[in-house]
Amino acid sequence: MDGQDYLNQISAENRPVKKSKSGIFSSKIFMAIMIGVIALVFIIIVGSIIGNGKSSEKELSYALKLHIDNTSKVISEYQPEVKSSDLRSHSASLNGVLSNTTRELTDYLTSKYDFKEKDVPQKLVDEAQLEMDGLEADLFEAKINGILDRIYAHKMAYEISMLMSEENKLLNSTGDEAFQNILSTSYSSLENLYSKFNDFSEAS
Repeated sequence: MDGQDYLNQISAENRPVKKSKSGIFSSKIFMAIMIGVIALVFIIIVGSIIGNGKSSEKELSYALKLHIDNTSKVISEYQPEVKSSDLRSHSASLNGVLSNTTRELTDYLTSKYDFKEKDVPQKLVDEAQLEMDGLEADLFEAKINGILDRIYAHKMAYEISMLMSEENKLLNSTGDEAFQNILSTSYSSLENLYSKFNDFSEAS
């Protein structure tokens, strides 16, 4: 063996040997556990997001009552200002439907949930108030600009469509026959009135 071969042999013998990774962090079991934990956390987060997007039947019912009552207040304030006799007549019919619905709805909620105005969540009250304030602001502006009839008809058609949407959501979620009857009656009446407002023309 010449000198170069000897040096190569010594170099090979002194080269550090790579140690295989062993330990808890490299084990397949640990990796499987970690993947499972991450998946579980993801499922919990997604479930929480979806759950927060759902409202209970009780909350939906309270929100519907607030919407109906606030719409009735606006009608009482602006209906006398409407010039068209036909539109005033349609508005009176709408107010009658809303009055009947809120009376029956209040009786139902009182029977089922011991409903009291003070027990309605403040969040629902604030949201309903904000929507009513916006509606009143639009109608006030229309009044001072001399276009109340057109805007009033448009806004009432929109409110009717929103109320029907809320009632339909409750119809699909409740199994209570008495509640379904209240909602169905109101929905049909609102549906009949919708076109009266939506198709209103000042030229007619």
